[in-house]
Amino acid sequence: MTERLVKLTLEDGVATVTLDRPARRNALTRELLAQLSAAVADAAANAATRLVVLEGSGPAFCAGMDLDEMQQRASAPDSRAQWEQDAAGYRDALVAILRVDMPTLAVVHGPAIAGGFGIVLACDLVLATPEAKFSLPEVKRGISPAVVSPLLLYRIGNGPAMPLLLEGRTINGNEAYRLGLCHYLSTGERLEESRREIVASLLSGAPQALAVTKRLVRSFALEQLIQQLEAGRKVSAEARASTEAREGLAAFREKREPRWVRKLE
Repeated sequence: MTERLVKLTLEDGVATVTLDRPARRNALTRELLAQLSAAVADAAANAATRLVVLEGSGPAFCAGMDLDEMQQRASAPDSRAQWEQDAAGYRDALVAILRVDMPTLAVVHGPAIAGGFGIVLACDLVLATPEAKFSLPEVKRGISPAVVSPLLLYRIGNGPAMPLLLEGRTINGNEAYRLGLCHYLSTGERLEESRREIVASLLSGAPQALAVTKRLVRSFALEQLIQQLEAGRKVSAEARASTEAREGLAAFREKREPRWVRKLE
């Protein structure tokens, strides 16, 4: 029997999709991503759903891709094909979130790293605590945040996005709020209360009016975003199959600095 890694509950019009792998900080595996895509699609298809909330169980929202599974991919004889499949699964999960007609809200109480950050960026609205952490550390691992990049650029533009993409540094909820990456800030103690207030405000809108508004906004950029995500998928798969990616993953697992070698043209 397949382990349930994503929970879906529906109550009073609110569909809550929970990444539920707390022992591994909700790290993304191929199976978790498939379940996430299915849960979001199920929530969106339910006539009773008026709002979709995404959250993570345990201390983290999502720590990014699962390192053990990444190691398996790196050592597989068909590693390039495996990376292609993983990148496609991640892209599909983001597209599933982007295509939801009703409002989507990410509630972030802890780290949202790499692929986890991308899930947050795919949502319409973000509620976070000052202690929440956001980071795209891929370049420090010898790979590229290629699939997440279009969403980050769409949200805040090239200028503010470049330090996050090229430095791989971590920012907290306060900085994310300043940059426009999250829309609401709340202390951890008031997080549930703030969530209820935001949910109540969103549910006060007429369902059809909200759907029409979202479709209009998406018509300006959604298909272009999906094309960019596909381009990012190709870049991501290629980067993960590189020698730099193997060195970056080994260095991270061995808790040492990576030894980069500049390739001369």
